[in-house]
Amino acid sequence: MSETRQTASSDRPARQRVRHQPTAPTRSQWLAPGAAIDAHRHDDHQLVYAARGVLAITTEAGSWIAPATHAIWIPAGTTHAHQAHGALELHLVGLPATGAALDPAEPTVLTVGPLLRELVLAYTRDAHRYSPERDRLRAVLLDQLRAAPRQPAHLPAPASPLLRAVCDILHADPADSRTLAELGRQVGASARTLSRLFRGDLGMTFPQWRTQLRLYHALALLADDIPVTTVAHQCGWSSASAFIDTFRRAFGHTPGSHRTH
Repeated sequence: MSETRQTASSDRPARQRVRHQPTAPTRSQWLAPGAAIDAHRHDDHQLVYAARGVLAITTEAGSWIAPATHAIWIPAGTTHAHQAHGALELHLVGLPATGAALDPAEPTVLTVGPLLRELVLAYTRDAHRYSPERDRLRAVLLDQLRAAPRQPAHLPAPASPLLRAVCDILHADPADSRTLAELGRQVGASARTLSRLFRGDLGMTFPQWRTQLRLYHALALLADDIPVTTVAHQCGWSSASAFIDTFRRAFGHTPGSHRTH
């Protein structure tokens, strides 16, 4: 059975039997817009990079999303699912759990500069060819991974039922501009209680989480070639300029130039 299927986007991986694929593959492949790879885990570490399109990785702890200027590091043993936004040119690099290239215990988004991008593309191009040259290529790739800046692109998933209710409302409509007090009245909790839960459960404030959520949805919409101004309004920014400024600070380039990556 193929591991790739068409599926609707979800905020958390479905509770289902998780495939165990001991060796993390090294290869390149295309995923159609909206396609997904079901929840699975490896005994190896894996670097996942989308040279085109936008990639989302989801675990029980939340979601990580990366445009073509970023890659996602997935530690060995992490149950995760892949989601494609736009046509996705996917590059997978499997690395043994022993002698790890990075130290994070959870998925991490890394900035992919021009050299690291070319190394990933070259390493996955002939995945089954072994040679001394390939070993040297892998060594340089690992050096670049260690030096790659890490990005706070995690959208954590809430454990608290009250918090989950609020987050589900905003996932359904990122443009919902209600205050925490107003959302609290809908779910039956005070703003103070919800604020405490955001800090304790998710490790960030409500405004920080909402901005991450809006950026997450914005990346997915941009991958579908939605105009920048439309994306800004659908995701809750008051103006296109406010959206562009937030996007640039988060990803290092504008939403318009994002289309060329």
